[in-house]
Order: sequence, then structure tokens, then C-alpha cells
Amino acid sequence: MLDRDEYTWNTMVAAYANSGRLDEAKELFEDTPNKSSVTWSSLISGYCRHGYPGEGFKLFWRMQLDGHKPTQFSLGSVLRACAVSGSLQRGEQIHGYAMKTNFDLNDFVVTGLIDMYAKCRSISEAEYLFVTVPERSNHALWSAMITGYSQNGDAYKAMECFKEMRKQGIEFDEYSLPSILATCAAVSADAFGAQVHCCIIRSGYGVSAFVQSALVDMYAKCGGLTSAKLVMEAADIDGVVSWNSMIMGCMRQGCEEEALYLFKKMHGRDMKMDDFTYTSVLKSLASTTDLKLAKSVHCLILKTRFEAYRLVSNALIDMYAKQREITCACEVFEYMLDKDVVSWTSLVTGYAHNGFFEEALRLFSDMTVEGIYPDEMVVSSILSASAELTALEFGQQVHGIFVKSGHAFSASVGNSLISMYARCGCIEDADRVFNSMQVQGVITWTALIMGYARNGKAKESLETYNCMIASGVKPDYISFIGLLFACSHACLVQEGRMYFESMTKTYGIKPGPEHYASMIDLLGRSGKLAEAEELLNQMSVEPDPTVWKALLAACRVHKNLELGERAARNLFKLEPMNSVPYVLLANIYFASGKLEEAAKIWGLMKSRGINKEPGCSWVGINGQVHTFVSEDRGHPRMSDIYSKIDEVMRLIKKAGYVPDLSSALHDVDEEGKELGLAYHSEKLAVAFGLLAVPQGGPIRIYKNLRVCGDCHIAMRHISQVFSRHIVLRDSNCFHHFREGVCSCGDYW
Repeated sequence: MLDRDEYTWNTMVAAYANSGRLDEAKELFEDTPNKSSVTWSSLISGYCRHGYPGEGFKLFWRMQLDGHKPTQFSLGSVLRACAVSGSLQRGEQIHGYAMKTNFDLNDFVVTGLIDMYAKCRSISEAEYLFVTVPERSNHALWSAMITGYSQNGDAYKAMECFKEMRKQGIEFDEYSLPSILATCAAVSADAFGAQVHCCIIRSGYGVSAFVQSALVDMYAKCGGLTSAKLVMEAADIDGVVSWNSMIMGCMRQGCEEEALYLFKKMHGRDMKMDDFTYTSVLKSLASTTDLKLAKSVHCLILKTRFEAYRLVSNALIDMYAKQREITCACEVFEYMLDKDVVSWTSLVTGYAHNGFFEEALRLFSDMTVEGIYPDEMVVSSILSASAELTALEFGQQVHGIFVKSGHAFSASVGNSLISMYARCGCIEDADRVFNSMQVQGVITWTALIMGYARNGKAKESLETYNCMIASGVKPDYISFIGLLFACSHACLVQEGRMYFESMTKTYGIKPGPEHYASMIDLLGRSGKLAEAEELLNQMSVEPDPTVWKALLAACRVHKNLELGERAARNLFKLEPMNSVPYVLLANIYFASGKLEEAAKIWGLMKSRGINKEPGCSWVGINGQVHTFVSEDRGHPRMSDIYSKIDEVMRLIKKAGYVPDLSSALHDVDEEGKELGLAYHSEKLAVAFGLLAVPQGGPIRIYKNLRVCGDCHIAMRHISQVFSRHIVLRDSNCFHHFREGVCSCGDYW
């Protein structure tokens, strides 16, 4: 063009700016001979729209220095930039400028100001502006206010604003409707949403794909899947957003199969899927066992290259972990280039939930080394893993890391801390965490009730239950497991009966096998085997191995051969490869003098290829775990340990200890039995603890099996002779030995 006027220059600047070619727009802008307000506004708008608000603001102030007055469009552009970037201070400066130049009376600018304040989380300022506008006939003003309320979580004000808008006869447009529909979805106001739908149909906006997608999303989030389907079918919507909304709606309603059907239908129609589609369908697959379909979806993700999306890879890790395919979850994690806290959390949680507790702890350590700050979900999972491994020191470190992170204690973290400390034998620390929590729900109370029960503090467990009831919190199924466990270990028969009856009569909770097992254990400990058998015969559910084991253990203590045989036979059927019932029955035969029958049981075990799990005890000191088995000779300090054992046995015998030879091997002489008892894994562990743990500190021992009767007696004497607090956790409960007394009540 030989003759370029102001209009052509402005057109070209605007074209480059709107297309995002900002360098070329700026170059052309600088060459423009006569820059008008329109020229400046076009470039400012381009920078603000394409994510460069800082450059936009510089141009805005430079424009004024060059003597050009901003237009309503210039102000609108910078206000949009403030809204997107959350720059409240800059927005307030623009507001001040608008007031000085009387632009605060311009509907376009006021709408921009309302939108800016709302997006900067200053909804009260937006509301004040809206109310003080003398003439509110512009639908854009109402739409901005409705959207502002919606974005700030005030759904009811948004709905009231929409109703007032309709009363005043202000017409809405298709861009304001999605906001009010999203508001309805946020609070499940499906009735109000249906009324808005009627307005949409009458106004003719029902043909808008934008509005149709919002309607599908609203109905799906409100649980109205049928209505959502009708909208989709009537409009024959092919938009991926609407299909994603339907899939997520099915997920929320627990209709995973329907969600997968919709995904297959999308694939069949050759629709273009996005990262939200894949994330949604992977969540559906996480709750199924269809591994073949899961791997097919994974292949599709690889073909469409969506594995590069972090959201999709995180969902893949979570899906594989929940399908117990932890190896596949690890492979996805390893191939990820951009891992975030969700990636690490998904795999750590997957390890923990699938029983790979040591791997979970190791991965959590790697996560902290990488500088990833843990969130409450991963902290809860790793605390649970620490509890399973009784890794007290590691759990304490996790507690410290979370405190340093500055995050407020959520209920899930608090509950996990209580459980971790209680299951590691630190019930006082569990109590401190409980008292520090602002909100104590039924899970919190139950964790403390169970913690006291397992640590031999039945009185405190029952008192905690009474406090829970007094605070208005109703017990649940798990609460009664802890309560009855406390009663059984303290032989509180009357209280146990009362709580057991109150389950159904007061709270309508049907007893499960765990409750029956605790009641049978309680009656068995008290010598009421006939009543225990009667309760077993009256069970409303089929007795499981836990129930029969409780009865068999009671028969061993009270030498009831006939009932013990019945319990053992049932256990042989239910758990034919478990060594526990064979060993217990053989011990009952030995105690009754029936050596041939005992030998037959050992022979039966051998013929079936059943091996008794070897006893193992371990002690954690300074971050290292020291493991011992019976008559162990592999520890580096074994000579010191055996010397200490000899000293311990000599001193406790002087204090009145008499070996319980019934806990020894039956095929050796008296001297051999006594010597074998002295070198049980528990005694080796406590000897090492006496050597390694400073005086005044508790000696914490963990055992994979139930502690034997002789070791239990010995621990009582050791705690008294050496004035030490010994904490021994076996497969059943914690034993706190202090001054010759055990917290378990010495039921053996």
C-alpha cells in the first residue's frame, strides 16, 4: 500500500497482537507514524490477553506519559490482566484512575472492576460497586456479579442475584448461563438448575453448545444422570467436555461400569479425548479388577501420547496400585520426567496399602531427599506403614517433618499419629496428640480407645469410651472392637456383656466375627468355656478363624481337651496350612499327658508340609534394627549378649524366677529345657537392650509370634531386678513390664 492511513496501521497492529505475534506487533507499533488511543489499546490488549500483564501495564502508563488518554477498552484490558494474574494492588490503582477520569460511571469499566475484584477474592468490594451503580440495566454487570459470587463459593447469593436479575427483566446471554449452572452444581441445587434450564429453553439458548455442556455438567454433578443423558441425546453432543462430565458423574454415583461404557462409546465414535477423559476413566478402572481393560486404556494413552501429561500418569500410578499391580505402578513412576507430590504420594500410598511397608518408607525417604514436601495424604499413609513395622523412630521423624512444613494438622494426620504412637507402645504420646486436636471425630476417639486397649490400659480405654459418648459422638463398628478387646484383656466380664448387648440394642450395630472373637476370648480367659461355646453356637454370622483361635487359646490355658479338639478341627478346615492350631492342639495333648496324640499332630503337620513359623524378636536402636532368633549366634556383640544372659538368669533366679518348662521343647531333658528357655529370642533381645539402651530409657522389643509363658515370667522379674521399663509387643498385644508387673494382667 502506497497510502497507509491511521485505520490500516491500527488494523495491522491489532491483527498481530490478537494473533499472539507480540514481537511483530510491537515492531509495527513503534513504526506507526501517528499513534492513537486505539493503537495503544490494541497492543496493550494483546499483551494482557496472551499472558504478559507486566508488559501491558508498562504500556498503559507509557501511553499516558505520551499524552494519550486511555479508552474504556484500554482500561478493560488491564483490568482483565489484573483479574487473571490476581494483581489486586494494580487493580485498585486502575480503579483510582477510573474514578479520577469519570470512567467509574462507564458500564464496560465497572463490569471489568467487578470482575477484577471478584477474581482477586475481594467479593465485598465487587458487591459494593455493583450495589452503588445507579442504573443496572446492562446484563454484563449482572453476569459479572453472578460469576463473582460463584467463583468465591457463595452459591446462594449467586442464585439470589440471578433471580433478582430475572425479576427486573434483565435478559441474560449464553456466557452468563454456565456460571449460574456451575453454581447449582456446586451445591447440588438440581431443582434451581432445572428452573434455569426452563429459562434457557424459553430464551432459545438451548442450541448453544456452550450452554448444553454446562447443563450436562450441572445435572451430572447433581446426581441427575438421567437428565444429563436426555440433554446429551437431544442435542447429540460430541463435545469432549460434556462426555467427561457424564463419566465423572457416573463415577460420583458409583456407576463405574456405566462410566467405562461411555468411554468405550467415545472411542467407538472416534471422538478426540483429552487428559481429563483419561484421568476419569482411570479412576473408574481403579475400583474394578479388569486388568486387561486397564492395560488396553494404558496402550491407548501411549498411542495418543497422553502419558506426557502428569495428571494422566498420576492417575495410572493410582489405578495400578489400587488394582494391586504395584510393579506396573512403579514402571509408570520411573518413566515420568516431571514428578510432583501427587506422583510420589500415589506410589507411597500404593506400597503401604499393598503391604510393602519397607518399600513405602524407603520411597518416602527418597521423596524428602528430592525436596518434595509431603502432603497430609502421604503423611497419613507413611505413618500407617510405620505403625505396621513398629518403626517408631521413623514415625517420629515423619511427625517432625510435617510439623516443620507448617501445615495444620488435619483429622487424617492426627488419627494416623495416634494409631502410630499407640501401635508402637507410646500411648502417652498418642494421648498428647489426641488432646492437641481441635476436632475429635469417631475415628479419633476409636484410635485412642484401641490404643489404650492394646497397651493394657483397659480402665483408660473404657473411660475414653464414656467421654466419647458424653461428647455426643456415637461409636461405630470399630469402636466396639477396641472396647471389647479392652474388656477381654482385663477380664471385665460384666462390662463386656453390657457393651456387647448395647451394640444392637442401643446403636443398631450388628456384631461381626471380631466382636464375637473378643467375647469368646473374654469368657475363655475367665474360665467360662461353656458360656463361650454357647455364644459361638448362637452367632448370627459364620465363625471365622479368629473366633475359633480365641476358643482354642482358652482351651489351651484351661486344658479343655474336648472343646480344644473341636476348635482345632474347624481351624484345620478353614486354614489348613496355618501352623498355629496344630501347635496349640499338640501343646494341649502334651499338657494332658497324651504324648502319642501330640506326636500324631506333629506328624500330620510334617505330612502336609506345614512348618512352624520360627520365633523372631527385634530391637530398634539409633535407627538400626537388631534381629534375634532362638539360640542366635550371628550378632556382632553375641559374646557380650550371652554373658549378659547368664548374669540376668542368675539375678532373676535369686529374685524368685522359676523356669516354666511347659514352654520348652518336649524331647530334651530338664537341664536342656532350662538352657533352651534361657536363649529364647525375647531374652536375647532384652539382654542386648540392657547393654545398648541407656538407663532410664524404655527397652522396646517386638516379636512376630505370641510371647511364650516363660519369657513373660522372666520379663516381669527382669523389669524389677534391673529397674527398667520393658515394652514387648507380640502378635497379640503390648506388654508393659514395670517393677515386676505386666499391663496384660498375666493371663497365660
